[in-house]
Amino acid sequence: MANRITAASEGTERRQAPRPDITVMRETVQILLDPDAVVLPPAADELETLTQTIRGHLELLIPEVEQSVRLLKKDSIHRYCALACVGEARGKLRAEPSRRFGAEVGHARRLARTLNALCDHYENLGERP
Repeated sequence: MANRITAASEGTERRQAPRPDITVMRETVQILLDPDAVVLPPAADELETLTQTIRGHLELLIPEVEQSVRLLKKDSIHRYCALACVGEARGKLRAEPSRRFGAEVGHARRLARTLNALCDHYENLGERP
């Protein structure tokens, strides 16, 4: 019986998602949104790594923000804005790079700006009761 309890508690621990590290997320965003990166964008392999990292951060942060807004009133402006940002983030995750909008670099920067906005909402919602 002790083995079942131990296995169940270990299984629960494995299912819990890691807490978002907003500092790391913002540092990753800054690499792509730094004015120097506009002049000299990252190399292709670094850009792919950054894009995948930002996508992972978004996939981690979206449910966290959604969970936080549940504590707000249904007619709250903060709730509406945070959920709009979540919708925008989901749309950006579904989007593909387009030559018309800066190809892979433009796509990565759009993801980065969305992640930055989602980080803002996450921090603001964490300060609310």
